[in-house]
Amino acid sequence: MFVSSRDFVYSKFQEFYNNPSTVIPSPTSFEQREFAYLMFKERFMIRHKRFENMKEFQKILARNAFSDVYHSCAYYEKPDLEMDKKGWFGSDLVFDIDADHIPTSCDKIHDEWTCKKCEFSGKGITPEECPICGSDKFSAKTWVCDSCIESTRIETAKLIDMLTKDFGFADSELRVFFSGHRGYHVHVEDEAVRSLDALSRKEIVDYITGLGLSVFDRYAKENNAKGRRRVDSTKNFSLHDYGWNRRLKVGMEKFLTTITAEDMKKSGLKNNNLFKNKDAIINRAIKGGRWDSISGVSVATWVKLAEQVKGLESANIDTVVTTDIHRLIRMNGTLHGKTGLLKMEFPVRQLDTFDPLTQAVAFKKGSFKVLVSDVPEFKLGGAVWGPYKNVKVILPTAVAVMLILKGRAEVAD
Repeated sequence: MFVSSRDFVYSKFQEFYNNPSTVIPSPTSFEQREFAYLMFKERFMIRHKRFENMKEFQKILARNAFSDVYHSCAYYEKPDLEMDKKGWFGSDLVFDIDADHIPTSCDKIHDEWTCKKCEFSGKGITPEECPICGSDKFSAKTWVCDSCIESTRIETAKLIDMLTKDFGFADSELRVFFSGHRGYHVHVEDEAVRSLDALSRKEIVDYITGLGLSVFDRYAKENNAKGRRRVDSTKNFSLHDYGWNRRLKVGMEKFLTTITAEDMKKSGLKNNNLFKNKDAIINRAIKGGRWDSISGVSVATWVKLAEQVKGLESANIDTVVTTDIHRLIRMNGTLHGKTGLLKMEFPVRQLDTFDPLTQAVAFKKGSFKVLVSDVPEFKLGGAVWGPYKNVKVILPTAVAVMLILKGRAEVAD
């Protein structure tokens, strides 16, 4: 009997949520959370739900097998009422690091977007507006590869470093998750952050992204003739050992240690003395604090180098997620509707070794024949698959589910 691709994936999600071995961890303060879910077949979201306990919630999951399952980052007195009647108690501090918002080395290879209005298309990150007609409505096809995951892992590592070294959180106060798609979530559920309003969270976001660093303002002055700012070279350049000043110094050392002459030119830093005197700069200026001891390197050059490093040392996060005190976040232990992979928690110390494309695989049994349209070579479940183009092939369930959800395959009749 012919099975549609949608029914096939739905049945696998249902099997997963009905399996007695499936464990979905309960979020903290369960009864104060709002729950929401995206219907698999109808494709609309149901939200403002409240449950007394996980047993009641898991019955709903097993019966419906939703495409995506969420809970609020916020804590409410009455989670099932409309937003202005819920009674906000506070909210976790949550960060989302996603390849959808990070320029990667691979996005121009496997990510595509098409304007829904004029059908103009392109590759890479989906723009905010169509360059042809100005529409903000797009359809997009993305893919998941090692490079995507590695790019978001690096950004997550920078974020965690800031949260622990600059904000003072212990590793035990941070919860780190693979999102189930192309990135990571970091949750801070400490009482100290729950009462922060949106503006306070924006201040944290600005720090993490390096927005408005005062270190640059110290050396800027108005050029009244042209109406713009320029570097005041009459001041002595200096960086202390705390916060972003320390980060800039560490970043400068890393940058100068690894940079080539060609890379230096591409970065826009045209002062050859930076490259010629790398060792002296690292030892005398960065480590020794004698910034004026390097011949031919002006205050303006130091500022340009610091600005270059700021972009490398800041963490690329989805800023809207962190500032939204009513945000819904994907529930730990549930399936992602774009991949069939799990949102999965792991210890902070395992960020470098955790392999999402192996450890977050939910479907580990069975295989199915699918007709694959066009897929690059990729890894999943500890094996390499593809490339495939217009071919029928029998694949493990996890691989078949991902290809169908990504719009790259259909069930073969």
